[in-house]
Amino acid sequence: MGFDNAYEAITEGTDDARWAFGTGFEDPLAGIDTTLPDGVDAAELATYCLGLGDDALIMSHRLQQWCTNLPELEEEVAIANIALDLLGQARLLLSRAAATSPGPGEDHLAFFRAEHEFRNVRLTEVENGDFGELIARLLVFSTWRLALFARLTEAADPVLVAIAAKGVKELTYHRDYAAQWAVRLGGGTAYSRERLAAGLDAVWPYVGELFVSGDAGGVAVDPATVREEFDGVLTQVLKAATIPVPEVPARPGVGGRYGRDGVHTEAMGYVLAELQSVARAHPDGVW
Repeated sequence: MGFDNAYEAITEGTDDARWAFGTGFEDPLAGIDTTLPDGVDAAELATYCLGLGDDALIMSHRLQQWCTNLPELEEEVAIANIALDLLGQARLLLSRAAATSPGPGEDHLAFFRAEHEFRNVRLTEVENGDFGELIARLLVFSTWRLALFARLTEAADPVLVAIAAKGVKELTYHRDYAAQWAVRLGGGTAYSRERLAAGLDAVWPYVGELFVSGDAGGVAVDPATVREEFDGVLTQVLKAATIPVPEVPARPGVGGRYGRDGVHTEAMGYVLAELQSVARAHPDGVW
């Protein structure tokens, strides 16, 4: 089994030279009954899955940008794996959103929507800072998302239940990883403690938005119901890290509208320009 170059190896068994661009991936919901159960509104379910899927997609991309920039190889692997977990969640959720009604599939939802059509919370899109900011953002995001997914294991839609059950295992690791690093940074040097505190101050203005109640009927978990759990976990972790809970004002929305409404920060356009560039340059590719 000899190959003259790497491209021969990756295209073995297929005549499609675009394999390197992602050709060959199956529908992540293939073989799963995606029939809507009685009492579940298709539009409400699609909207809810879209928001959670966009959160994972954009957060995953921000984490991917850390590859080759982290202080140790072990952290490169850990953050890359967390990014891949979130990318997998994004695929499942965007596929579920697409399956609820005729229309574009997961790839179109990821690569060909405009900025105002994305429904991710703004925490996920803001520009990366230093390692302290990375840990602060991951701690906040994973704590919030884990609390949501734990409740979604009892949702009305069985497909969403299955996605949430898988996600709970992944998010438990994400939260524990971030919490352990927060304690290490807080209990380390004066400088590491300073960087963690600064990272928390940077992300804290976006925390309030995570708990704004939406209108997704009976298919969703009201994010306001997980605030108490979130606060309890963050208080416990920051106490162990000897870092006070930030007292930073919330970043307001625009006319009361936030990321879930398609209103984003200026950073979002740059994220999408990078995320979507290859797909838009090769629109006939098989993704």
